[in-house]
Amino acid sequence: MKTAFFLALVLACCCVSAHADDLKPRLQATGVTATTAADFHGFAELDFALPGDGAECKIVSPKKTAAGSPWVWRARFWGHEPAFEIALLEQGYHVAYCDVVEFWGAPKAVERWNQFYALTQKIGLGPKPVLEGMSRGGTYIFNWAKANPGKVTAIYADNPLLDLRAFPNNTKEARAMRKECLESYGITEKQLPDFKGSPIDGLEGLAAAKVPVFLVLGMKDDVVPPKLHADVLEARYKALGGTVRRWEKPEAGHHPHGLDPVQPLVDAVLEAAR
Repeated sequence: MKTAFFLALVLACCCVSAHADDLKPRLQATGVTATTAADFHGFAELDFALPGDGAECKIVSPKKTAAGSPWVWRARFWGHEPAFEIALLEQGYHVAYCDVVEFWGAPKAVERWNQFYALTQKIGLGPKPVLEGMSRGGTYIFNWAKANPGKVTAIYADNPLLDLRAFPNNTKEARAMRKECLESYGITEKQLPDFKGSPIDGLEGLAAAKVPVFLVLGMKDDVVPPKLHADVLEARYKALGGTVRRWEKPEAGHHPHGLDPVQPLVDAVLEAAR
């Protein structure tokens, strides 16, 4: 009885905010059986498995949590070019990650992220994260956002893969990834030209929810060229009344990701959250 009362009390407190010192018991109250402490550029990180699924998850806590417990949800490539996350941690944001390798934004990725989102609400994170995706991470953030338009503050996409029809196939490695991607969606090459489940499709709900989109683009990207991905999404989203802001890096290719200096992007996200 005492244990049940304690767990109920922990969950009841989750509506206030999530702090580094009490995140572990809050996670345990949701069914997380073990956590591992780590360091993320001087901030406290907790690693754990998603209950009932086993997917690798991470949550990094700020030194002091901002009002409303805002957070960034990173898709793919954890730790790569972390300037954006570090800047928002310094602003009181949490940073979270739930592994969906290699589901390519397919429905099973959305479902797993739905489970992780439910967990974040139980532990007290804010209801509308900022979604961040680099490269193939774009498939996850846009497809989850389209399925949950009322649960997103803003979207930051960096050299994103957004149209599966334009998935690279010019190398052996690229062809293998393309095959894996299509299998995740349960479609074939013959079905691909008529496929309407790419991130560039079905943006009406997201635009209606007035979710701002921020794009950081290497204009010499020959892996996912902006003209085949980001430009298409931007045109469609604006036609629906959506807001898109972009930062172009004229001489950059697919790498490096990120914006340097990162502050203009951070400021835009903070403004969207107000």
